[in-house]
Amino acid sequence: MSDGRPGSDADASARSDVPDDSDDSNAGPPESAPSTEPSVAGGDDVYASEVEGKQYRGTWYLPLRYEELEESDDSDDYPDSGDGGSFRLADLPRVPRVGHVVGPSAIMLGASLGSGETLFWPVLTAQYGWAVFWAFVVGVFTQFLINTELQRWTLATGESIFRAFARVGSYWPWAFLVGGLISLGWPGWAAGAAQVATTALGLDGSVALFGASLATWKLVAAVLMGVIWLSYQVSSVMYNAVEVFQIGLLFVAIGAALLLVAVTGSWVEFADLPAAAGSVGTLPEGLDIAVFLGGLAFAGAGGYLNLSQSLWMREKGYGMGNYQGRVKNPLRGDDPEPIERDGFAFRPTLTNLRRWRGWWRVVQLEHLLTFVLGLLLVAPALMSVAIRYASGSTANAIQMWLGDVVPLLGPVGSFLVFAVLFVALFTTEYAIVESFVRNSADALYESYGREAGWDLPKLFWRLLTAFCVWGVVIILLFSSPFEGQEPFFFLVVGAAMSGVMMWPYTALVLVMNTTRLPEHVQPGWARVVGMWWATGFYGYFSVLLIGTWLTTVGLETFRTVPTVLGSGTGGYLLWAGYFVVQTYAVTKSAAGKREAAGTVADADEAVGRFS
Repeated sequence: MSDGRPGSDADASARSDVPDDSDDSNAGPPESAPSTEPSVAGGDDVYASEVEGKQYRGTWYLPLRYEELEESDDSDDYPDSGDGGSFRLADLPRVPRVGHVVGPSAIMLGASLGSGETLFWPVLTAQYGWAVFWAFVVGVFTQFLINTELQRWTLATGESIFRAFARVGSYWPWAFLVGGLISLGWPGWAAGAAQVATTALGLDGSVALFGASLATWKLVAAVLMGVIWLSYQVSSVMYNAVEVFQIGLLFVAIGAALLLVAVTGSWVEFADLPAAAGSVGTLPEGLDIAVFLGGLAFAGAGGYLNLSQSLWMREKGYGMGNYQGRVKNPLRGDDPEPIERDGFAFRPTLTNLRRWRGWWRVVQLEHLLTFVLGLLLVAPALMSVAIRYASGSTANAIQMWLGDVVPLLGPVGSFLVFAVLFVALFTTEYAIVESFVRNSADALYESYGREAGWDLPKLFWRLLTAFCVWGVVIILLFSSPFEGQEPFFFLVVGAAMSGVMMWPYTALVLVMNTTRLPEHVQPGWARVVGMWWATGFYGYFSVLLIGTWLTTVGLETFRTVPTVLGSGTGGYLLWAGYFVVQTYAVTKSAAGKREAAGTVADADEAVGRFS
């Protein structure tokens, strides 16, 4: 069987062989089971050899002669093309080991550490103790579910999530682009990192610059934005630079957080954690909904950031994304690699179905062992410190750490707090720049730029430059209504908007994956039910927040309360909209699952744990 993949040849990534699936089709007699005996290179028909798997440790692109590939038909074997063109047929690549593909979830973890895990959740637990810890755990595993579902379309087709959204409706990429700018357009994390750095170095105050007085933290924050921009110039493939820097910074942040627990003795606070089990599902009285929703959104990365998981895995070469090009730095002079508008699909042969099952296992494990495990190590550690040294504090997160916790610690503990905060906030700002630019470049390119003849790498580079300059301008010159606000203000605004954004795209991904993907790559019923929960979860808190915002500006009729009953007239309209969206998502996805059942022969071969 020829699958267009390299065997033991380490240089095979340069091949442009057209995969030949003609002898591996469901049209003929049942295929014999693929050999499980390892080849000379250590692989088999399903799993990649060690040499082949190592190709993924950077990023891997395997070019195919796209125009010569057969197009998919309208049968149930292939994804629904919607408003786009048909897919080109190629075999699903062989499955590497988890250790070969670590990267996308590490960047996502970096985006998480400086938001919910360092700021929002330590503040919430300082105020309410372990009584709110249940919501953090629920948020983390809910985001695990959402993030892996965001990867499903890309793994199966090589297309980005924004291209998938455009197949549903051309307006969707634009909608999320605007939401991303609103939620991530504020450089709060760079500002926060700068405030930590200036406090640690005793550089509080202001400096004279061009005849004006400028807060020192603003100058440092502007420099950090410049450092982020410069780091992209290190590598030809811009994703590679981000992955290397983020993984390095993560080791520092995680190590410092665990040392902080040991040095401060805050580990004793975990003894009170079991007693908080009785508070599961309840919210403390007086809880700030904006901060709480920000914590839920950033119990992980959250909002616009999560959509990047699709693009990062395509850059890495996961699944059918291996046949799509990477975004390269136009300043390095390398030839661009093609990213096809209409992606790829694989025939549901026994070999490909078993490869899909293997790939899906790898995707879940990479996210679980990197993203989820990292969050469950760092966040509770920092929460325990906040409970021990800042219990009852009403200060914002950065002031709580610098004003309440640090003065109570010795030199080593203080240094570790500064180290954790600075590195965590900086990694998050780095990931936010990467996420916003990569998402926005892809959304613009798929919605307009491709037809207009734009070059994606140049678009990426220009957006990177513009976003970094924008961040510097906001930091240095922001005025009313933000003048006088400290960095945490920007974080609450961005986090709350991220939480609201997660509601519509979670519902959209659920419907898309159950109605437009064929049976063998659809989510299983357990995941569908989990996504019903995720849609309802973020929708519920989004309605509460929207109602609170509208009430704050004087529109009392839009008052919303957690029990629904007792809301204002406008509040009931908001709740009605919520129930309409939830009902549509549930019924549409359930119908899609039922209609697809039994339409693909041997589809059970693709089913693994929590498929």
